[in-house]
Amino acid sequence: MTETKTVALVTGANKGLGRETVRRLAGEGWRVFLAARDRERGVRAADELAGAGLAVEFVELDVTSDESVAAAAKAVAERVERLDVLVNNAGVGGPMLDPADMDADALRVLYEVNVFGQVRVTHAFLPLLRKSAQPRVVMVSSGLASLTHAGDPARPEHGFLSLDYASSKAALNMVVSQYARALPGFQVNAADPGNPATDMNHHTGVHTVEEGASAIIRLATLDAGGPTGGFFGSDGPVPW
Repeated sequence: MTETKTVALVTGANKGLGRETVRRLAGEGWRVFLAARDRERGVRAADELAGAGLAVEFVELDVTSDESVAAAAKAVAERVERLDVLVNNAGVGGPMLDPADMDADALRVLYEVNVFGQVRVTHAFLPLLRKSAQPRVVMVSSGLASLTHAGDPARPEHGFLSLDYASSKAALNMVVSQYARALPGFQVNAADPGNPATDMNHHTGVHTVEEGASAIIRLATLDAGGPTGGFFGSDGPVPW
């Protein structure tokens, strides 16, 4: 039976930005897969949203595991014939260390999730995305990835030192640029959610989760003439 709804999948979606993104996209009348590595929390979140009348389904997915990602892609392919939107939201923050104290092992932990995990998931779901009339991929990046902002003493990003997190998001931005140029017909963009109050920053952020998700929603719901290969916040383009 042909799927008439827009179909999306959001990683890292059992809480925070991911859960809010699922809620908002499902609120558009979409069919949304809520992907998370923690099965118990993921099922609970999906059931809560489905109980509110939204078309939300859970799929177990650990972005650091080839086997888990492959199994998730297979499970989704058994339920739908295509994927229209992939939101790579899963990400982690690192220890608050001075860059001089950061070693390669600590850096590798963040890159495994924030960079390699996004590539692993995107690669696995490309066959389903290619079946969409308008495939969209949103990578959840960060304003800390902006080299322009980092080099401006007047910006808060200039004073925030985070060798692992900031560099992983800057690398993710280049992944976006490469995909956008390599995948004709796709819309691949990076979203800057600002500084939302989430578990990652111990709820010290200056934006609400709803405000933070706005940039993600904007890119996930682009029309066919929308941009690709860009970096956007809720108010518009963010300088690289």
